Amino acid sequence: MPDVSIVIPFYNDPYVAEAVESALAQTHRSIEIIVVDDGSVRHAEKLADYKGRIHYIGQVNGGTASALNTGFRLASGAYIAWLSSDDKLHPEKIERQFRAMSAAGAWIGHTAFSVIDGGGKVTERCVSPPGEDYSAFYRAFDGANPVNGCTVMMRKELYTWLGGFNESLPYTHDLDFWFRAMLAGFPFHYLPEPLTFYRRHGDMGTLRHRDAIAAEAKATYARYSVSWRRFLAQIGVQAR
Repeated sequence: MPDVSIVIPFYNDPYVAEAVESALAQTHRSIEIIVVDDGSVRHAEKLADYKGRIHYIGQVNGGTASALNTGFRLASGAYIAWLSSDDKLHPEKIERQFRAMSAAGAWIGHTAFSVIDGGGKVTERCVSPPGEDYSAFYRAFDGANPVNGCTVMMRKELYTWLGGFNESLPYTHDLDFWFRAMLAGFPFHYLPEPLTFYRRHGDMGTLRHRDAIAAEAKATYARYSVSWRRFLAQIGVQAR
């Protein structure tokens, strides 16, 4: 059983080979790489050279949450890391985060990240919202999502216990999962090192579906509003 499974959901993404290469280049060797092809009709041929080095799973298009659930359910690692197919991992990402989370006994954690453009050039070296201030971190969830999904690592047991990602939420399945984890008593461990390269480019879904994302996010925040404010009061954090 590997220490960590890296799950890469993929749909018509020309950057997917770069994501896979960054996963294969990890200094921590006890890993498995699972690529879930969510019904792609373009760029799947880019994965042909990785046969035997990755687990390739094809499925009918069901959205990112569906692809993540497929990969996470099949993962055999004690921990699971999520990597979007247009992003990349720092070579020491898994090693550093696995070591830090294991030492802390953490069930879910995230890190800082760097921003790259479509050509892979770093445009921001260390994005760390809201830093190591945990009060600010919790308050940020009142109308924002301070956790970049591709910086996250979690125990497989936590994923199973919480029941996976909500597939009825095309865009905020990650935010919904973070709320459920924290409300269930699993705080985020934070490693303030930029260990993921988050790509901003013209074809990214957050730009193409901006209005739909905003509407779904508003509904997600509203759904958790009462329980979240009650939670903040219990841990002594002043809501905004």
